[in-house]
Amino acid sequence: MDGAVLVALTAAIGNLLQGWDNATIAGAVLYIKKEFNLQTQAGIEGLIVAMSLIGATVITTCSGPVSDMFGRRPMLIISSVLYFVSGLVMLWSPSINVLLLARLLDGFGIGLAVTLVPVYISETAPPEIRGRLNTFPQFTGSVGMFLSYCMVFSMSLTVSPSWRLMLGVLSIPSLAYFFLALFYLPESPRWLVSKGRMKEAKKVLQRLRGRDDVSGEMALLMEGLGAGGEVSIEEYIISPDDELDDNQEHAVEKDRIKLYGAEEGQSWIAKPVTGQSTLGLVSRHGSVANQNALMDPMCHEKLPKMGSMRSMLFTNFGSMFNISESQVKHENWDEESQRDGDKHSDASGAESDDNLRSPLLSRQGSGTEGPPTSLSMRQGSSYNTANAGEHASMGIGGGWQLAYRKDEKKEGALKRIYLHQEASVGSRRGSIMSLPGCDAHGEGDTVHAAALVSQSVLRTESILAQQTIEEAVEKQTGPITKAIGWRALFEPGVKHALIVGVGIQILQQFSGINGVLYYTPQILEQAGVGVLLSNLGIGSESASFLISGLTTLLMLPSIGIAMRLMDIAGRRLLLLTTLPVLLLSLIVLVLGNVIDMGEVTHAVISTISVVVYFCCFVTGFGPIPNILCSEIFPTSVRGICIAICALTFWIGDIIVTYSLPVMLNTIGLAGVFGIYAVVCAIAWVFVFLKVPETKGMPLEVITEFFAVGANKQPGKE
Repeated sequence: MDGAVLVALTAAIGNLLQGWDNATIAGAVLYIKKEFNLQTQAGIEGLIVAMSLIGATVITTCSGPVSDMFGRRPMLIISSVLYFVSGLVMLWSPSINVLLLARLLDGFGIGLAVTLVPVYISETAPPEIRGRLNTFPQFTGSVGMFLSYCMVFSMSLTVSPSWRLMLGVLSIPSLAYFFLALFYLPESPRWLVSKGRMKEAKKVLQRLRGRDDVSGEMALLMEGLGAGGEVSIEEYIISPDDELDDNQEHAVEKDRIKLYGAEEGQSWIAKPVTGQSTLGLVSRHGSVANQNALMDPMCHEKLPKMGSMRSMLFTNFGSMFNISESQVKHENWDEESQRDGDKHSDASGAESDDNLRSPLLSRQGSGTEGPPTSLSMRQGSSYNTANAGEHASMGIGGGWQLAYRKDEKKEGALKRIYLHQEASVGSRRGSIMSLPGCDAHGEGDTVHAAALVSQSVLRTESILAQQTIEEAVEKQTGPITKAIGWRALFEPGVKHALIVGVGIQILQQFSGINGVLYYTPQILEQAGVGVLLSNLGIGSESASFLISGLTTLLMLPSIGIAMRLMDIAGRRLLLLTTLPVLLLSLIVLVLGNVIDMGEVTHAVISTISVVVYFCCFVTGFGPIPNILCSEIFPTSVRGICIAICALTFWIGDIIVTYSLPVMLNTIGLAGVFGIYAVVCAIAWVFVFLKVPETKGMPLEVITEFFAVGANKQPGKE
């Protein structure tokens, strides 16, 4: 686990360089204007700042497909080289044209880093902490901004500040990033699996997870190559496959299905459960996009209590499926039961009924000697590692388990099944099947599970022959990638995910964050912050730099809050709670500029509003769009889909950044922030209706949910 954290932090240095550059150009542009007499040429001024955005947009159009072809790591190394070269050219810059060229090269580096760092982190991180690790780019970006503003402020106090030196310092941290990316960062294991390089992928996973047994996750990564197709939702009662006797009649009965695990020798018996399921709600309300638009998916008391599928399977996905209030109470049952398991054991060491509410097929023995139960994965086969004496959470992450069964309709084909224990029904102790290590009465465990069922990329012989996952995928990955890759782009689930990704990126940019970011010193200077520090002998320009630096410093604890809540409260809830605060801060800023409150009062209100805006933004609307976009697409087309979303991001960024100086000169601060306030209101409605919850779920399971939502449109069976 520590390996994944350190790798994510190292990759996020690319965003530190982006934050450094953003803040530096915000300060340097004041001196560039004076040297080249641009006070009356707002278009040229905007072009200097926006040129890096143009470069990022250009490189983004090919970054996704190229990273799908050559890997994520080489692109990050190239990004560090571009940062370094652009810093040297900006340090030289004898003319506007050379400066524009340097800013273009800088934009190339920014575009690669901002586009691929979230993808890289998502593909290497365990699902339980993926949101936290993907908040690192926002944190390091803010650290870069703070350090840069400190540098610019100190230089502004000199007799003749050098904007060339301000911009050229970028080469120093970019050189450190180059060596770290070259010698420390591994390639993404999901990308390696997509290219059939199984041995390399296994070594990377062992390093990232800190254990030798990663076969279960290797199977998950392989199945991700075929994600996004037809998916159905089923229910099973799961019991262990008793291999201690020769009686296998249960395996061939019509109401019994034999399930095979991702590891050699694993098998269970599943009995399908019939009846109305929550899938009926999806069919009734239509796809995610068309689902009862007037009903808040988070208002559980208003939802109809239908069917038996009251599973954590659906509480994990927020607005994608309607859920009941009782489900939310059990939202963290797998983690809580893990922590509290020993508290519910009796003196003899037997587990109580409460302790049975643990992640599906994930329990180890009760601490007594002997083999674990047949419902258990082998020690070390999950994303979580346990301390000595503690139970480990096994599976593929977030309480999910990967299994297979024969496809009765296609000879030699397999169905892949993502299983998750039902929270409302839970496990029960019964006499259906005896388990090794059970109590003296021979009682066994059964588990009521919900299942996402779709076509596997493996064949029957791979399971029945008990091949290792590495052996099975080495034989099949090549043709699978070619057959599925581009075709997956036109799957309904992928198209729907693109709507969510592109929509959230557009709204993020037109909420005005990057425009405010680039021009914070000028905005604060226009608001009159020089009045606040005039008694200290600090000029208005230096005062704006100082307050900008303090603002970015205050953003760091806000990002810390986001890190803490990202995998607890979830992405959707953070957006729905922080967007109204953004809206309120913008409204206050508008009122402060419309109503005559006096010079000092105006400066104080403007400063506070900008600080609240920034701090609230980095808690929700800043990191979450990139996190979502890195999570919701299948492995085979993740690069190109991320490129589409990033292209939208940069086009919006260019429009906002280039237009802001012009708007400041025409409609003023009040008009600019009034427009941004309207966009924030629209963004809240979009999140409320369209954006699902993805916390704690493996990337491959998230893709399956999008496929379910897209395929269950009205009139589509």
